[in-house]
Amino acid sequence: MSLTMEEIDAMDRDRFAEALGSVFEHSPWVAERAWSERPFRTRGELLAAMKRQVEIGAEDVQLALFRAHPDLATRLKVTEWSAGEQRGAGLDRLSPEEFRYFDGLNRAYKVKFGFPFIMAVAGKTKEEIAAAMASRIGNERADEWRRALAEVLRIAEMRLSRLVAD
Repeated sequence: MSLTMEEIDAMDRDRFAEALGSVFEHSPWVAERAWSERPFRTRGELLAAMKRQVEIGAEDVQLALFRAHPDLATRLKVTEWSAGEQRGAGLDRLSPEEFRYFDGLNRAYKVKFGFPFIMAVAGKTKEEIAAAMASRIGNERADEWRRALAEVLRIAEMRLSRLVAD
């Protein structure tokens, strides 16, 4: 599905949230809040409006957004977006040893930071992702919070570019 900016600007709030709500994982509130900034001349303006809603969100709102993301390499059901992104990185084809390694990193990361490891995995290999996980677990919480926010915004940018024609 590829939407035009004209189609997007003509949508009422409910249709807008339905069409764009999945750009931020399980968080249609981002689209609902950005709707009031219409009209958008470009996909970039739309993305900027959505990013603003996330960035101005209180810490608990951002934390809920982080926690809406699945663990990487999980065997649980995830959204179509997440499944495709993880499949592209080979995270759906892990050996039992690789799965245990990712599972251990996911658990340790969540214990330390209180939210799942978030990374825009499109174009990455499972080895690159594992190395990033192992490296980032050594970060301070404030640094990792900023990084998680940047990754969430990058994921949304990639999803929006596939959903909306510019």
